[in-house]
Amino acid sequence: MKLLVLDTSTEFCSCALSLDDGRTLERSLWAPRRHADLILEQADELLREAGLTPAALDGLAFGRGPGSFTGLRIACGVVQGMALGLGLPVAPLSSLAALAQAAYAETGATAVLAAIDARMGEVYWGAYQCSAQGVMTLIGEECVCAPAAVPLPPAGAWLGSGSGWDSYHPLLQARLGSCCPRYLPAHYPQARDLLTLAKVAFAHQQVVPAEQALPVYLRNQVTHVHV
Repeated sequence: MKLLVLDTSTEFCSCALSLDDGRTLERSLWAPRRHADLILEQADELLREAGLTPAALDGLAFGRGPGSFTGLRIACGVVQGMALGLGLPVAPLSSLAALAQAAYAETGATAVLAAIDARMGEVYWGAYQCSAQGVMTLIGEECVCAPAAVPLPPAGAWLGSGSGWDSYHPLLQARLGSCCPRYLPAHYPQARDLLTLAKVAFAHQQVVPAEQALPVYLRNQVTHVHV
């Protein structure tokens, strides 16, 4: 299946393309505040490398957040425009799930606490466990909260991942104690990890038309966190 995936939810700007022969092509660049200039260029490069036109794609996906408000709007806008023009379905995918999927792929960890620095002394937070199919699945709900008030996960050995851990490790460690003894530093959502989730979403018809492909900000939602 030929899927094009974009992510501009954090400081990284990334794009990945899956091909029918099983290959994956990708571009990723640390590019704060340059996403709008780079993401279409990355997508065009991948399509040219694969020898494809946009019309040959089977579907699109993007990192829907949580993350940078501006970054989320960029990826969403690009994907919506392409999907409307090409008549393609879209899979909006969690940026936190991408962090968890990357941690599983890199370390084999099956229980991951994903955290993205939300600024203003808060983190975007989600707990993920691996399914029998090797897909990281959300436990509970994603939320935004202070590091000292993150929801406690079920008992077990957890691995931390994401910029929230880089920024607030002492506070998170004090909150979580021995259930999460280590974290992966300098981890950010990447399109290649969203691609794994996109294939599952398309296989299960968990897709939407372009006009329903929207960002998830979390901070605009009322989230009740029990501590």
